[in-house]
Amino acid sequence: MSSITEKAKNQKQVLTLNELSKRKVVEHNSLITSIAKMDKTPLKMFELAVSCINTEEPPKDNTVYLSKRDLFAFFKVSDNDKHSRFKEAVEKMQKTAYFQIKEVKEKGYEMTSIVPIPTVKWNSYNDEVLIRFNQDIMPYLIDLKNNFTQHALSDMAELNSKYSIILYRWLSMNYNQYGHYSVKGGRRADQVESYRNPSITVKELRLMTDTVNEYKIMNDFTRWILEKPLEEINAHTSFNVTYEKVKKGRSIDSIVFHITKKPVARNDFYKLEEQDPIYLQDKANKEQAEELLAGKALKSKYTKLLLDNMLLSPYEMTDTSLMAGLQAHVYPLYDELKALRGLNGVKDHLSYVRAKQEAYSKRNIAKYLKKAIEQYLPTVKRQDL
Repeated sequence: MSSITEKAKNQKQVLTLNELSKRKVVEHNSLITSIAKMDKTPLKMFELAVSCINTEEPPKDNTVYLSKRDLFAFFKVSDNDKHSRFKEAVEKMQKTAYFQIKEVKEKGYEMTSIVPIPTVKWNSYNDEVLIRFNQDIMPYLIDLKNNFTQHALSDMAELNSKYSIILYRWLSMNYNQYGHYSVKGGRRADQVESYRNPSITVKELRLMTDTVNEYKIMNDFTRWILEKPLEEINAHTSFNVTYEKVKKGRSIDSIVFHITKKPVARNDFYKLEEQDPIYLQDKANKEQAEELLAGKALKSKYTKLLLDNMLLSPYEMTDTSLMAGLQAHVYPLYDELKALRGLNGVKDHLSYVRAKQEAYSKRNIAKYLKKAIEQYLPTVKRQDL
């Protein structure tokens, strides 16, 4: 029988820490709103494992591989007792950690309790860890045609509270819907805004955070379920979030959150040439120019086509630099293709790109799309000649 290392190498599932930092977690919304019956370590380990799933090519036998070195780095474990702590965390996850998922059906609702990762395998003589998901959890991780949320794994790394993680996932779910319906339509303006300013009753929040029988005093609930988690989220993720309490009579009935996205630093791909006058202006004007480009991209028909072909996610649409890069470098090339082949020609091209897309391309989707259209346009032009 092959060793864990050999299996990992054969399936090319072992990831470096640098790759992990670029990974995104994609989950069905039913899983995000479920009750996570576990503490922060099993929950973060689950999110880390989910980030290794390529939904275009689901893992064989529901299995992914990680390295112990990267696991310890992700959890910032460096002491001599790290192997014992890792073993303890795995045992706790398998014995006591599960998701309680509630789904609405025609005749009512259905509750399902799932231990997400029943099998974790490692040894003392190499670095790899085998993680096998429960087959019942897989539909919530790979069957993602509708009602799913994507968020950055790097946002999760610094969150040290179970409640911070749960709240962050829920806020991401709402903000992603704001990004989606801002472009795709299908919702009234006030409904779209409600995704950026989502509301949840205290009762629902207690259920989701599994605190129905904890923090009975509202001041304690506010401190540990709202204030402390939001401090972490604002400090370590891409969101800035505030909240307000809504009273019904004398009691606090619900919480309204207000979510804004932090500015994202540009990378080299999105810098225009030095002679471009926009980039010779001061920093404020540069940011304003980028916002204008991103705004145009959000309204572009090409953005809708990318969404339809799952080449762009609502989460990525909140990245101002990414959208500005698409508008500046990719969409003009789509205009050229449209002039030669019509809008259906662009649709056919994107369908082909999606079919050929490799997992790594999602890490810099704008650069990948630019390369794909640059390679395709000369062929179209030669055919016309």
